[in-house]
Amino acid sequence: MDISNYRKTVLAATDRVQIILMLYEGTLNHIKIAKQKIERGDILSKGSHIGKATLIVSELSNVLDMEQGGEISANLRNLYDFILQRLLYANLNNDMNALEEAEKVIDTIKDGWKEMMKEVRQQVPAGV
Repeated sequence: MDISNYRKTVLAATDRVQIILMLYEGTLNHIKIAKQKIERGDILSKGSHIGKATLIVSELSNVLDMEQGGEISANLRNLYDFILQRLLYANLNNDMNALEEAEKVIDTIKDGWKEMMKEVRQQVPAGV
């Protein structure tokens, strides 16, 4: 692979990681708003934001490549399942602790993706 194709491949990977980071940020934002809605007693809006967070996490889970991703994909799927369970419980019970548990797990996963992005960016040769 020549340098130009290598750079394109690395940049495409960086773009995918950036999109995933944006999805995690969106999920965290919806959870934050849902927590505020619970505090204010706005149950309808709370449900809407938990629903949006659930859709994002479900889609992240659905696009996992279980064949190529191996153990990493399996572990992510388990974490996503846990997050979805906590979001459902929070929605049904107006449970702040369940939202905070989901939030912590997503934040931890997001931090891992940030580290991966740093590593991918370091792979781009200087001057390319």
